[in-house]
Amino acid sequence: MTSRSRRDFLRAVAVAALAGCAGNGKPPLPPGELGGVDADFGHRLRDAVQRAPEVTRRTGVVIVGGGISGLSAAWRMARQGFDDFLLLDLEKEPGGNSRAGRSPLTAYPLGAHYLPLPGVQAVHVRELLAELGVLQGDPGAVRAHYDERFLCATPQERVYRNGLWEEGLLPQRGLPQGEREQQQAFLARMNELKAARGRDGRRLFALPMALSSRDPAWLALDRISFSQWLDGNGFTAPGVRWLADYACRDDYGMAAGDTSAWAGLHYFACRDGEAANATADTVLTAPEGNAWLARGLARRAAGRLLSGALAWRIEESRSGISVDVQQGEQPLRIEARALIWAAPLFILPRVWPNLPEVLRQAALAGDYAPWLVANLQLAGLPEERHGAPPAWDNVLYDSPGLGYVTATHQLLRRHLPGTVLTCYRALHDLAPAAGRRLLLETPREAWAEAILSELETVHPDIRRLATRLDIFRNGHAMRRPVPGSLWGGCRERLTDFRHPRIMLAHADLSGFSLFEEAQYRGVLAADRAIAAMS
Repeated sequence: MTSRSRRDFLRAVAVAALAGCAGNGKPPLPPGELGGVDADFGHRLRDAVQRAPEVTRRTGVVIVGGGISGLSAAWRMARQGFDDFLLLDLEKEPGGNSRAGRSPLTAYPLGAHYLPLPGVQAVHVRELLAELGVLQGDPGAVRAHYDERFLCATPQERVYRNGLWEEGLLPQRGLPQGEREQQQAFLARMNELKAARGRDGRRLFALPMALSSRDPAWLALDRISFSQWLDGNGFTAPGVRWLADYACRDDYGMAAGDTSAWAGLHYFACRDGEAANATADTVLTAPEGNAWLARGLARRAAGRLLSGALAWRIEESRSGISVDVQQGEQPLRIEARALIWAAPLFILPRVWPNLPEVLRQAALAGDYAPWLVANLQLAGLPEERHGAPPAWDNVLYDSPGLGYVTATHQLLRRHLPGTVLTCYRALHDLAPAAGRRLLLETPREAWAEAILSELETVHPDIRRLATRLDIFRNGHAMRRPVPGSLWGGCRERLTDFRHPRIMLAHADLSGFSLFEEAQYRGVLAADRAIAAMS
């Protein structure tokens, strides 16, 4: 669908929605809000009060950005015994893509909603999980033991295709033998790549990605798309291509044909974690998604967090760094000996006038995927179609959306009067700028109608049960790993950047947005900042 036709379609849906769906017998749309990542950020940055600050605060390190990278930097410094820092976040609540909403029944995710079992290379993830009591015993154990309350309850996932739910994400029913064999061949190849190593002895696809092999033969895959790699390796079966496309939309907000082959393979081959009390494909989750991880990190920043704080200018001086901040109506200046930039990198050129030109170009070279999350509160459990029973992750095979997760899935042993479904949609079929315009221009009612129309194909009574539907928009949800963006270009110029007082820390440095990547970048920046203070 073109951007024009998609926009016209949604506007037409909006007219019907705003009219209350008169004449078609449908219940009126449930109430809700249209929210998202500070939508007026650009205007606030442009209109920041340009007068001398009335208050000056001094600190050792100032961290700009309270997403997972910034929280991880604060967490790391506090664990190392360094507490002379301030953490600034634009939003009212820190966490970035790992924040949560709340209903009378349960909390629910506004973005990231699970964490794969961490492999032994994800050292800092394991340290955090051990600190939170979720990883029990030795954090370095290959097959660690995890708190059962955070291991996703079974069934974990299902897919709806041809009128039937099937367990797992690869449909099997009605497929010819040849296609089933190709599915198994694809999965076997991905398992081989999990263990494969380059000529330098490193894993081909590690998590964090910075630990991956630098074998040129494999890095060259960054120059082609994932679809091209699949074609070249004979993986043409519809189910395999759908799974590859779904994986890229889910993690990167883009189709397989637009995704670097290296990134596409990384999705399937990087996750090698195991558990003593769960299968390797089990994920860690909670009703609120990954917000419990953000809260765990934020505890270390207690008393040193400034919320609703817009950092709008960075200047260097002989003694350190000054950051001009707008917090509400109050202009504030923070003077620090060092700065950790943990906000998205595309913002940095707008607030640091003296940013080196090569870094400016690299920061602006990438683009970001627009993303939409809808949280649908229901007064009861919806009617089910035939097939596999309700799961945590529920995916519709031929759908513009990514399906939904059930916020109450981990609470199924309790008798609950309803549930919350968290629906995800990546606007992958539009250019990123067009997708952001669509997010900005489309009213809540249009999105609500589109979401309900999609879900009623599998839950016919969804409209009757719906009591509230909130839309959360993120125009810059994640950096897009397009071909050529990961190795030998702008991303590495950003990771190689060194400044005596300014450190970069964001998942953008990895080229895509994963919890493990964001935490790793925050920890590295924290260690460099501490070293700079000594």
